[in-house]
Amino acid sequence: MIVAIDGPAAAGKSTVARQVAVRIGATYLDSGAIYRAVTWAALARGVDLDDPRACGDLAETLEIRLAPGDPHVLVSVDGREVTREVRASDVSEAVSRVAAHTPVRRAVTELSRKMMARGDWVCDGRDVGTVIVPNADVKVFLTADPARRAERRLRDLEASGHDHDLQRVLDDIVRRDHLDSTRADSPLTRAADAVVVDSSTRDADEVVEVILELVRTRVEAV
Repeated sequence: MIVAIDGPAAAGKSTVARQVAVRIGATYLDSGAIYRAVTWAALARGVDLDDPRACGDLAETLEIRLAPGDPHVLVSVDGREVTREVRASDVSEAVSRVAAHTPVRRAVTELSRKMMARGDWVCDGRDVGTVIVPNADVKVFLTADPARRAERRLRDLEASGHDHDLQRVLDDIVRRDHLDSTRADSPLTRAADAVVVDSSTRDADEVVEVILELVRTRVEAV
């Protein structure tokens, strides 16, 4: 069983995906954390963020590992734990630029597919159901009003010790939405067979229940 949850930034994908994974006994894969890891490494090593080849070469050589964590997946790059660093504002502001490069997307897609080759998984991202695992058993496109998403992202940042202004966070979300949905390679879009779930007026538990019902329906249909 593979559950693919796609959607824009701060729609609640990670929180929901993690809970769904626990409820169905699956492993959670945060594809966004992989892109953040590549972006962090590029910033740390002075790689030109607008150079597709340089970013792609870097992505192919990094040893990126994910492990269960709370509230975020634990991320390590080449043996160094960088969970907090990959959530910093400089990475958030740059990740869409790095993720737009085809060589980077190919490297992350290959790594994600290898991780999900066996077993049951819940994976969230921008192109999970359209590119990474287009044959996923359940596909969800999770969205929410930009203002609501900005409020959620601000709370997450503050909880992680990062001080931010709400308007700045909202502007960054709108900018990332544009970059993610207009990039040439695998843009953010809803898969034709994905169920749209709007979390603007739903809390995480309510969204989880909606997705669990989709999973139950899928299992019963097999």
